[in-house]
Amino acid sequence: MGKSLVIVESPSKVKTISKYLGKDYVVKSSRGHVRDLPTSGNLDKTLKPQPIPKNLNAADKAKAREARLRADRIYRMGVNPDKNWIANWAITVGKDNVVRDLKSAADRADSVYLATDLDREGEAIAWHLQELIGGDPERFHRVVFNEITKAAVDSAFANPGKIDLARVDAFKTRRYLDRVVGYELSPLLWDKIARGLSAGRVQSVAVRLVVEKEREIRAFNVEEYWDLFADLVQSADQSDPSGSHRFKVVRFKGEDFSPSTESEAAEALEALRNCEFVVAKHERRPTGSRPQGPFTTSTLQQVASTRLGFRVRRTMSTAQSLYERGLITYMRTDSMHLSNDAVESVRKFIGQQYASRYLPESQRTYASKAKSAQEAHEGIRPTSVLARPGDTEFRNADERRLYDLIWRRFVACQMTNSQYESVTTTVSAGDYELVIRGRVVLFDGFTKVWQAPARKDEDQVLPPYVEGQSLQLEELEKKQHFTKPPARFREASLVKELEERGVGRPSTYESIISTIQDRGYVTLRDRKFYAEPIGELVTEKLMESFSDLLDYEFTSKMETEELDGIADGSKNWQKVLDDFYRSFSKNLKTANKSMERKLPTKTSIKCSECGRNMVIRIGSTGLFLGCDGYFESPKNRCRNTMDLTDVESSLQEADDEAEAKELRLKKKCSDCGTIMSAYLIDETRKIHICQDQGCMGYELETGKFEIPGYDGPEIECDKCSSPMQRLQGRFGAFYSCTSDTCSNTRKILRNGQVAPPRADPIPMPELRCEDLDDHYVLRDGASGIFLAASKFPKNRKTRAPLVKELRPYANKLDPKFMYLLTAPAEDPAGRDTSVRFSRKRQQHYVRAEGKGKPWAAFFEKGNWVEQSGASTRRKTTRAK
Repeated sequence: MGKSLVIVESPSKVKTISKYLGKDYVVKSSRGHVRDLPTSGNLDKTLKPQPIPKNLNAADKAKAREARLRADRIYRMGVNPDKNWIANWAITVGKDNVVRDLKSAADRADSVYLATDLDREGEAIAWHLQELIGGDPERFHRVVFNEITKAAVDSAFANPGKIDLARVDAFKTRRYLDRVVGYELSPLLWDKIARGLSAGRVQSVAVRLVVEKEREIRAFNVEEYWDLFADLVQSADQSDPSGSHRFKVVRFKGEDFSPSTESEAAEALEALRNCEFVVAKHERRPTGSRPQGPFTTSTLQQVASTRLGFRVRRTMSTAQSLYERGLITYMRTDSMHLSNDAVESVRKFIGQQYASRYLPESQRTYASKAKSAQEAHEGIRPTSVLARPGDTEFRNADERRLYDLIWRRFVACQMTNSQYESVTTTVSAGDYELVIRGRVVLFDGFTKVWQAPARKDEDQVLPPYVEGQSLQLEELEKKQHFTKPPARFREASLVKELEERGVGRPSTYESIISTIQDRGYVTLRDRKFYAEPIGELVTEKLMESFSDLLDYEFTSKMETEELDGIADGSKNWQKVLDDFYRSFSKNLKTANKSMERKLPTKTSIKCSECGRNMVIRIGSTGLFLGCDGYFESPKNRCRNTMDLTDVESSLQEADDEAEAKELRLKKKCSDCGTIMSAYLIDETRKIHICQDQGCMGYELETGKFEIPGYDGPEIECDKCSSPMQRLQGRFGAFYSCTSDTCSNTRKILRNGQVAPPRADPIPMPELRCEDLDDHYVLRDGASGIFLAASKFPKNRKTRAPLVKELRPYANKLDPKFMYLLTAPAEDPAGRDTSVRFSRKRQQHYVRAEGKGKPWAAFFEKGNWVEQSGASTRRKTTRAK
């Protein structure tokens, strides 16, 4: 009997699973997805639409052009809605060698076990692998395990199954839906709003959540109110070792009391000074608190955010590492179910480590909140409760802290309730009533392991007040407050909202949050989400024409009824797609005709180049001023633009009422009454722009303004040696030359450092672009040198330069790149080497690809150091 091949997703699992399975199995990794709908890097050129014939009349040519545009869009989408959703799956860019290696290993194996993750995405990867490897379907086996332990792995391999094609269909349906929405809506947004925009089926709904929250905040009416406090002590003849306690004034003549002005508050304080303070009520009542269930994906993300300060991406990458090392169960789940073995082990642990009072008589069960929760999955828990956080080795502090959180939550969920005595004391003072609340812990219960959040001023021990007892006034105080607008979404609260509305799945929350930020529709400042003007505009336009697509209930229904129905075999995936696409296409045609373009707002600001008026325009990167002459004929066109510095994005919130205070200070539009946003044009001009996208109101303010983040010239221009000043533009902070004759700029990197000077572009007319009537130009970018079409952005063609292509330009190459000419032009196998840039090392290197393993070499201490494939073997090639 030959060896069996086992394919897992992550390379980190290979060593552990190999150890559990033994020498009869060869374990290899697919390194994630191996096949996907095509991108620009893996389009099948044989499917490209044919050119339009030249001998057509005008009417036929217009129809042919429209048909070709449609065919070209389908070609780039990779899925054809017009032909039963035929898809052109392509090997993921950069995965050719991985696929080749897996095919070779499968040819030498008797059986192939597909051990990818247990969610739909893992099922789809298994299906793609089987399709690519090919051969007898009977030799393929599907194995799944919720945790990477020997018992779980042995059990899975003892009971292998087949790929669940219904779950694969559900994955494909979601993928096709997202692809169609993105590729069909994006051209509409480019035409009606601005180039570079895009839309997504789920991401657009998430943006809508942030936009609606922004509008709630904007419409909120901030009101002033005052809180009054009295510090009271017991009478002199009674002991009060704890000193004074702060009571809050809550009622006046039996009605709720909250002064709206300082004068009302001062009047009340003056009246209280002459009152006698007597205890009217002293109430005690028992209360308790029940532990929460084990973590799901969303609750783990929320608690890690609030308690550890982790971003969603950081939480998931750390949890992934813990899972792959066999320390926790699968971390993408919406279920709180626990296996009987896990519950028995933790109850035994609690009984041995804690007193009997901490162990309930029977095990606790928890119902999942998500409508579509798969109870066959488990909540997130340690694979062994005996692996305590303090006794386990971790790779870094993040793993230790997150594991501690998961371990404590799991243990606590099977412990008894905590018990408290809640105390409320009411004091009467003339027509006023004052209240103080406290709480005493009677039994800590589950909080011995899982510390519950403090309840502000209520977690205090109060003296044993007696009704009728007189208290002495020590001090009175009044505090000004403002009613707070609705709280902005943080990552944790946005994940919670997405889950409650049924938008997305546990495996997609991370990508949703990342995507809406990458597209520039929302920004995260001070760990809170703010809707950008372009995000508001896109949401508004989509709501006008695609209300169903952005409807929360519709999106939830698509997940919980349609996609889940496909996964369990009760619905036909093609019918679901056809029904959706029929309605979507109808709305798309209507929107192409009826959706109005966003018109720029004309201002009185003059263009510095041609004297025309500037207009407020919106692009994918935000608001800016552009010359009205941009829309003239090419001969008279003026392309002058001016960046606007967002004043608010640079403000740091000092307290939890800062937003309310800021709202009170903002100007309101004289046309529609909406709050206006302030932007700096320069040091002497500020412009206030109405935040209502349908309004064209603005207000110009002159004076002397300080540009946020600019403390004066700090660096010297590398072109003309003039000072450079720090500015804030549409693409973030940058340095601009102060000379009138120099337009040089320098980008500020994320780490706060100023980007190094860029080399001048070098035309290379002999290097023609593939499939384009254009030639390449050597350019210097943030990720090193690269070749780009000379007619950029019309032609968006780029590629890495070969070493042999650089050598003829030795006399034009910037001195900082001269060392690249010493690199090997070929690898030992005779393949051409290209110049690449490593973001991790922040340096250039050379690489060769093709048949065989990839080859690379880095420049270290005057030599090119070779690194072949994944091997750690290194050998030095002397610089020539």
